[in-house]
Amino acid sequence: MDVEAAERFCERWLAAWTGGAARVDELLAFYSPDAFYADPAQPGGLRGSDELRSYLRKLLQRYPSWSWEALEIFSTPKGFTLKWRVTLDQRRAHGLDIVEMGDGRITRNEVYFDPRAVFG
Repeated sequence: MDVEAAERFCERWLAAWTGGAARVDELLAFYSPDAFYADPAQPGGLRGSDELRSYLRKLLQRYPSWSWEALEIFSTPKGFTLKWRVTLDQRRAHGLDIVEMGDGRITRNEVYFDPRAVFG
């Protein structure tokens, strides 16, 4: 994916992470039905819409007002790597996503950050 396409995708995708559990289905629409997702709370990863929906519902319900900003995007053969900043209450933290795409949707999303910096 070229950087300009990744920037347009990230603008919509990152916005869907804000707004609470009511946006779970909107967020899931960015992921393929069999997508793999991993983050520090799910280091073994989740596979597929059902597992991801359950996890995202709890996560977005708990943090409805956080906001995400793309800082830098690097094109990769299978998608892109995203350096981001999240703001939660008065805290700011940085992290990195490795994103693989297929047919315009995320097939693999690995998220790396220090949870203490985000969640206190």
